[in-house]
Amino acid sequence: MRTEIPVAIAFVAGMLMVVSLFVPHPFIAEPAAVMRSWAIIITAFAYVLGVANIARISLHTVKKRTTDWQYKGALVVALVAMAGVGVSRGIQTGGLFDWAYLNMYVPMQATMFSLLAFFIASAAYRAFRARSVEATLLLVVAVVVMLGRVPVGEKLWPGLPAFTEWIMEVPNMAAKRGIMIGAALGAISTGLKMILGIERSYLGSD
Repeated sequence: MRTEIPVAIAFVAGMLMVVSLFVPHPFIAEPAAVMRSWAIIITAFAYVLGVANIARISLHTVKKRTTDWQYKGALVVALVAMAGVGVSRGIQTGGLFDWAYLNMYVPMQATMFSLLAFFIASAAYRAFRARSVEATLLLVVAVVVMLGRVPVGEKLWPGLPAFTEWIMEVPNMAAKRGIMIGAALGAISTGLKMILGIERSYLGSD
């Protein structure tokens, strides 16, 4: 029963959501809408559990004084402070919560992304080594696209920006759509496996 009941619930809920996409009858649409509302509520509780889990792990690290425990302590202090300000003062525009978000979180986020640019450049250098025909093609196309995005590219060849746009809109878009179609088919197959009870990893079993 520990397995059969969750699988049965997943089957009924999954089939109801799938049928509601093709049968717009109120008998199907109304329960599906209620189920979507339940999903939003469950997601909210999942966020609460996630925050509580982060706080628990961080407090344990601070208590044990393990590696980088100072950062965990700063995380807990910031978490409690932002939550307290949000609950007591609200999150209206121009308030203390909004000020802390714009003047503390946003600059730190920008700093993280600026540091990430160096890692991306390092990864691109390793990926663009012309060790094969495919890598050489990738290198040539990347150089052309980068030149077409800067003013010096137009100085070298006036038609380079238009050629760059063609690369992005035709071959790049074709590859992108192929990847999206593959990802969609993978998501559909995984969903069907969960609905039919073939995939049961969400139950904590193999």
